Amino acid sequence: MIRFTPRLYSDGMIAVEDFLFYLSSERGLSRNTIEAYQRDLRYFVEVLENLAVTEFNEVGEGEIIAFLEFLKGKGHASSSIYRAMVALKSLFRFLRRERLVTSEKPLYLDTPKMWQLIPEVLTEDEVQRLLAAPDIEEKIGARDRAILEVLYASGLRASEVCGLNISDVDDATVRVKGKGDKERIVPIAAVAVAHIDRYLLHFRGAKGQRNEALFISSRGKRIDRVAIWNRVKLYANQAEIVKSISPHTLRHSFATHLLENGADLRVIQEMLGHASVATTDRYTHVSQKHLVTAFSKFHPRP
Repeated sequence: MIRFTPRLYSDGMIAVEDFLFYLSSERGLSRNTIEAYQRDLRYFVEVLENLAVTEFNEVGEGEIIAFLEFLKGKGHASSSIYRAMVALKSLFRFLRRERLVTSEKPLYLDTPKMWQLIPEVLTEDEVQRLLAAPDIEEKIGARDRAILEVLYASGLRASEVCGLNISDVDDATVRVKGKGDKERIVPIAAVAVAHIDRYLLHFRGAKGQRNEALFISSRGKRIDRVAIWNRVKLYANQAEIVKSISPHTLRHSFATHLLENGADLRVIQEMLGHASVATTDRYTHVSQKHLVTAFSKFHPRP
């Protein structure tokens, strides 16, 4: 774990590190979550230092707003800002419990509701333009087209795509290891399977097949999340998509398009691997077409 190097209040930073250790050892949060919280809190420290705030007890509404503005200015997505607020509130609960602060103000500041954090979603036309961007006659392009197809066809997280092995995919389903190492079986579209087969057949060969990873880098290593993020950004630019998108945008689009075409919310929850349907429920606020259709179909006096 990266150690903070604060300029103003080392005692406070030790408390932050204690908090992160508590999350890892006692709460059992995943490494990815701990690292995300760590980044969020490091940004929070930077903001406090710029404001010349030297104690956590001094934190109030103004400092929180400054922190949110800082994250927004860095281009963070709404979901990332929401996570940062969750990390901040959890930190202050921990500090209160350990009697390291007396202030309760950060605990009662309203965080954005999940329904307000409407995810960026591509139209079906934008999805098609994005999928068509890679040059499938080239090795990297064929791999990237297969990755994009899997992201959209099955709604996987980038980290889940990175973790896929060749043996995890068959003609109709893909076996996914999600958050908390929970395994689920997700349907996969035939077009995605076709692009995976093309990539494996024409560009991996016998030597490449010995690597169990489904998607590998140009150096023969399992592809990582940063590489997928960069490739999605590249193809979005090539497709002249002006929205700020990431691999998660394809996951959002997958869920929203399913909902728009009549899929049950519980089915989408299962496919996305959400522990709670409340997380999946935010897609109902994106899909206006779905709402209008439901109203027309079920209201007694449409």
